[in-house]
Amino acid sequence: MKLKDLIEMYETKKNKFGIDTYKYISELLAEAKEVHRRDFLRDPTPQRDHEQSWRAFKGKNLEKLIAYIIKDEIKSLGLRLVDGNTLERTKSENLSMELSMVKKHLLVDYGEFGSHLPDVDIIVYNPEIFKVVAVISSKVTLRERIAQTGYWKIKLSRDKATEHIRVYFITPDEDRTLTIKTPAKKGRAIVEVDTDGSYVMSETRVEESEKVKMFDKFIEDLRRLVNG
Repeated sequence: MKLKDLIEMYETKKNKFGIDTYKYISELLAEAKEVHRRDFLRDPTPQRDHEQSWRAFKGKNLEKLIAYIIKDEIKSLGLRLVDGNTLERTKSENLSMELSMVKKHLLVDYGEFGSHLPDVDIIVYNPEIFKVVAVISSKVTLRERIAQTGYWKIKLSRDKATEHIRVYFITPDEDRTLTIKTPAKKGRAIVEVDTDGSYVMSETRVEESEKVKMFDKFIEDLRRLVNG
């Protein structure tokens, strides 16, 4: 199974559910897992167990699926996307001038220990002035990344050059960490205090706040941010 197969499955669901397709991402991943299992079992070469293989596939491709889902809306705002791995793994001299400038504008200064990129999955930027508008992390559950996301928000906010960058988390929230506002689970507390917000791709409604919302609010919030 490849990313294009996952995207095709998403488009099939989109034909059925339209703007509500984001609610069925967990269902989509469950169906994709079965396709992945069949492909895995047909491969005669020795491999690690299927669960390990699936986790690697899901972790790598959920963020790419989310980028695919939002890219047209992002473009309509005059913005562009780049995945974090592209900037992390490519030397600046091998990047285009545009991406090299984006990378420069996202670096976190550690003094004598150098400057380093935050660990994020998607970077949203203005291609006219190379300004980073927002960074997004995406995982199936919050426990996989949310404390790290909060850390990067704190680091970015401490430098005048990066304090404007919004730090978001997009998730199907399969362990329902975000469902209830109070009493908050640890992950929700981190979202509310140490990030700029999380957007939930789920059929299960969450108790919304300024920081926790259903995914259909994401683009509108980004539009308000861009338009000031």
